[in-house]
Amino acid sequence: MSNPGNVAGGHKANLNNPNTSEESKQHSRDVLENQLDGGDVTSASDANKNPNNVQGGIKAAINNPNTSAEKKEELKSKLDS
Repeated sequence: MSNPGNVAGGHKANLNNPNTSEESKQHSRDVLENQLDGGDVTSASDANKNPNNVQGGIKAAINNPNTSAEKKEELKSKLDS
């Protein structure tokens, strides 16, 4: 069985690809909405994530110059909670 997170990621990438047809993008929207709960897919392994690794990833994103200011603020509030 395919990993739902990978499937959702592929459809999300298709929606942002300027080289795909509108028909293809509509198909991806339909799949995300009707089969993948809007693309909000959580992995069964999410519960097994090491909290220190998650925290380290958040800190790295906050210090990444390519991360938007809006996203940095969102991550800072997540880090505080």
